[in-house]
Amino acid sequence: MKSVKSPSKLLHALRLGAVLGAGLGACAAALAADPTLYVDPQTTAAVWARSNPSDGRSGDIASRIASQPHAKWFGDWSGNIATAVGNYVGTAASQGRTPVLVSYNIPARDCGQYSAGGANSLQGYRDWIRAFAGAIGNRAAIVILEPDALPQLDCLDATGKAGRLDLFQYATTQFATLAPRAYVYLDIGNSAWLAPAEAATRLVNAGVSKVRGFSLNVSNYRTDGESNPYGIAVANALRQRGLNKTFVVDTSRNGNGPDGSKWCDPTGRKLGVTPRYNSATSSPEMTLWIKAPGEADGCAAAAGTFLPEYAYKMIYGY
Repeated sequence: MKSVKSPSKLLHALRLGAVLGAGLGACAAALAADPTLYVDPQTTAAVWARSNPSDGRSGDIASRIASQPHAKWFGDWSGNIATAVGNYVGTAASQGRTPVLVSYNIPARDCGQYSAGGANSLQGYRDWIRAFAGAIGNRAAIVILEPDALPQLDCLDATGKAGRLDLFQYATTQFATLAPRAYVYLDIGNSAWLAPAEAATRLVNAGVSKVRGFSLNVSNYRTDGESNPYGIAVANALRQRGLNKTFVVDTSRNGNGPDGSKWCDPTGRKLGVTPRYNSATSSPEMTLWIKAPGEADGCAAAAGTFLPEYAYKMIYGY
């Protein structure tokens, strides 16, 4: 894994219960000052730390990684997707928190590489993503839609490209209709992948007009100094097409930046800034931990496997 409605109608959605009945401006201020992202006690880091209390690394992993809000990834391993998403969002809602979810089930996922898989058919994906959106319902959530799927259009033939873009159009419609309080971001890769104009073209073709914006650097290591100006450039390219969109950046592992072009479990990486909701005028809108620090990309171990030594070294950047 490498890497809704109009914004004015959604500013109230991210913090459940905190500003019910307040005006839109008051809600926006509350969001900027007091993000309430859900911290999942069942992340791989949290489970490992609880299971290994005598390990000298567990304290740091618990306090520096497991204590932070991570995104939860959903895909072909998730079982009944309506149940899985509904339970997760419901648990977060019961605590007045906003969960971050990743939809990762596009057919021909990851171009058949380390995170290969996904739905078996176009219709299968339509059914799956409709159930995903419906399970969120009228609750607050942040959704990252299909990491790498738009940058990886180039691995598909013409029919495959058209089918994938149709799936994005369908998905964005489902979220706008069935999950109107969700902030949805279409993933567009990282700053070293597509030129801003090309990124904007793919986002437009995928239906970004119907959602909040786009995501960058998912499961990658590009610094904020690279990602943020790139995101602004993509947003400007969208603005030239009449779309005012914002973006979020995955900062979970970008503290030391990339190791050249290596993206698969490079050594010497470091945690980036912690997840937070920035001010209304800031770019990016949010920094998020979308890829869980300590989970393998697919080279050091199977993709998604938690490696405590990898996690521990990432805390200190060695």
